Amino acid sequence: MQILLLSMPDSFEHTPTIAIRMPNGALASLAGNVDPQHQVAIADLVLVQSSVHATVVRLIEQLQPRLVGLSVMTFQRSTARRIISLIRAMKPDVLVAVGGYDPSLAPEAWMDPTLGVDFIVRGEGDLTFRDLVRALDGNNPLSAIPGLWFRSADGFHRNPPRSVASLDGGEIRPPARAGRVLSGYTMMGRPIDVIETSRGCTFDCSFCSIIEMRGRNFHRFTIDRVIADITDARARGARSIFLVDDNITIDVPRFESLCQAIIEHGLHDIQYLVQGMTAAFATHGDTLAPLMRKAGFRYVFLGIENVLADDLVFLKATAKNSRRKMGGAQNTTQAAVDVLRRHGILIVGGLIVGNPDDTPAAIETNLAFARKYVDWPYIQHPTPYPGTPMTNDFRERGLIVNTRVEEYDGTSAVTRSAHLDAEEIEFMRWKAERWMKVRHIPAAMRLHPGFVVRNARRMMAHTFRGTTWRSLVGLESARDTFRRYREIRARERQYLDWPDPLASAPPLTGPTGITNMPLNWVANPGTKN
Repeated sequence: MQILLLSMPDSFEHTPTIAIRMPNGALASLAGNVDPQHQVAIADLVLVQSSVHATVVRLIEQLQPRLVGLSVMTFQRSTARRIISLIRAMKPDVLVAVGGYDPSLAPEAWMDPTLGVDFIVRGEGDLTFRDLVRALDGNNPLSAIPGLWFRSADGFHRNPPRSVASLDGGEIRPPARAGRVLSGYTMMGRPIDVIETSRGCTFDCSFCSIIEMRGRNFHRFTIDRVIADITDARARGARSIFLVDDNITIDVPRFESLCQAIIEHGLHDIQYLVQGMTAAFATHGDTLAPLMRKAGFRYVFLGIENVLADDLVFLKATAKNSRRKMGGAQNTTQAAVDVLRRHGILIVGGLIVGNPDDTPAAIETNLAFARKYVDWPYIQHPTPYPGTPMTNDFRERGLIVNTRVEEYDGTSAVTRSAHLDAEEIEFMRWKAERWMKVRHIPAAMRLHPGFVVRNARRMMAHTFRGTTWRSLVGLESARDTFRRYREIRARERQYLDWPDPLASAPPLTGPTGITNMPLNWVANPGTKN
C-alpha cells in the first residue's frame, strides 16, 4: 500500500523557519512501525511554507497514495482541513486519517462528514496506525483496533482507547527516516533531527496536554536503542539533535547514563538540545551539567513557567520548580539557571504570562527575569487547547475572548486576565521579547558564526516585522508597529489558497484547556500542542 504522511506547515513565532525547521518525529515513528511491504512517504510541510499547494499536488500526483495521514495541532486545524479538501478534490477515493494532539483530544472537531476524514487515531499512534494499515490491507475488522475511531454508515464508531506503550520491550520499532521526501531541516544552519528517549511525565501541570493524552506515567527506551537511533540520525547527516522527551529529567541517573553513552560512542560532536525542569537541574546540576556539556548539549529548554509563587500554584507547576528546604519549598529557577550558565549551556526560557490574576506588575516581573537570565525567550500566553485541565477556571471567569483556533499558537493572546485585556497582555510580551532575541545574537554568533553572518539581516527583519522608518525615528508609536505585526502574522497563517470546507471554524469541542509547554514545535507520536 502507498501511504503519505503529512505534518502541517504552520510554525510557531519562537521557532522562525529562517533558522529552525525540525522534522515531525511522530511521522517517522509511524512509518517505522508499519509493516515493511508498505511504501510510506513522509512530508514535513514546514519545509515548503511558500509552496504548500504545489507540493501537495505534486506528491499526490506522483505517489497516488491509498491512505493519507495528517498530524495536527489545534492551531493547524484550519490548514489541515484545507489540505484534506485539496487532496480529496484530486483523489476522491483516497482514505484520510488524522492524529496528534488535536484529533486525540478534540475528536468531535474532525467528525463532520464535510471534512472527509475516515479515521481518527487517538493517543500514541505507532501501533494504532500499524493496525489500521493491517486492517485495510487484509480486511481485518476496524472495530478490533484500540485507539481508533472510524467512519461507518451510521457515523463514527468509537473504539476503546489504547494503553500507552511501555517502550522497553521492543514493541515500538525505531523511526524510518528514509521515508522523508523533502529536505532542508536545520537549526541555525546545522542539519537537525529529533530523537525520543522516553515518553510521558508524572507531574500534573494544569497547562499541559500530556496527562489527558496518556495519564501520569513515564516510560523509557533502552539506552542501546537510543544510541542506535542517534547513530542513524547522524549517519543521515544530522549535526544537531533535539531530544523531544516530555520530561527526560524525571530520571536524572538515566539521563547521566545517556550522556556517558553518547561520549563513549563518539557521538558528542553533535550539538544537542533538550527540555527539562528546574528542580532537576538545581538539585543535580553540579554533576549533570558538566556531563551534559561534555556530551554536546548546548541548549536547554527550561520549563520555568512563571517566577511568581501564586502563578505557579495556578499552573500546578510548583512541584517541578521547587525543592524542599527547611521551612518549606524553595523555588529552583535561579539555581537551575546559575548551574547551567556556569557550565556554558544556553537557556531557552519557557514562561507563561497572562494568567487569570496577572497584573501589569506580575507580567513585568517575569519579563524582567527573562531579560536578565534567559538566552532565548520562549514566552507564551495561556491558550485554550483541548485536553488541558485549567480551562474551567478561564471559562467560568469569562476570560476566554477568542475562539478562532488558527490563532491558538501560544503567542497570540486569546484569554484576558482579571486586570488586563488580551491585546495588552500580548503587547507587553511582544514589545519586550524582540529585544531579548537581539541580545542572543552574540551567543548565536559564537555557536553558529557562518549562519548568523549570512542571515542576520533576515533574522532581524523577522523579529521586527511591522517596523518602518517612521517607527524607527519615533513618528509612530510601538502600538502602530504592533498592529502591523499582527496583520502580518495573520497573513502568514494562510499557507495555501484553497477554501476551508467548513465556512467558519467551529468552536473548540470536548475538554479544552491551556497551552502546554512549547516545544512541540516537534513531536513524539501525538505532538504536544
